[in-house]
Amino acid sequence: MPGRDLVFVDTNVLVYAHDRSESRKQPLAQAVLRELWRTKTGVLSTQVLQEFYVVATRRYDPPMSRAEAREIVVLYATWRLVAVDAPMIVSASELEEAHTLSFWDALIVEGAQRAGATRLLTEDMQDGREIEGLRIEDPFR
Repeated sequence: MPGRDLVFVDTNVLVYAHDRSESRKQPLAQAVLRELWRTKTGVLSTQVLQEFYVVATRRYDPPMSRAEAREIVVLYATWRLVAVDAPMIVSASELEEAHTLSFWDALIVEGAQRAGATRLLTEDMQDGREIEGLRIEDPFR
């Protein structure tokens, strides 16, 4: 059914949605996430939640409080969630090699594929690229 395809969200989308200093990207990220909440089609991985927590509490200026960052992690943990495990790491290393990706990007792609997502929202990979049936889209273009 159109519109019900699962959409995997990379860390940068979450980061921009909650970073008040990102005046251009924040409203775009927030709109994307609102739509995924509405349609219940958003997917994340434990990698994304971990990275979000670190960026929000250490790289935002000023940093988000740890308590607030934890609340956001708990909130997004209600979405479909892919847990990073050893077989996923091995599969990602194979994707890295086969598709000339960074290991971390390959782990994101592997997480999206394991979740059954058809789209991956990220600014870190080539917009429009397809990897084994997964379409990469940059929501900030």
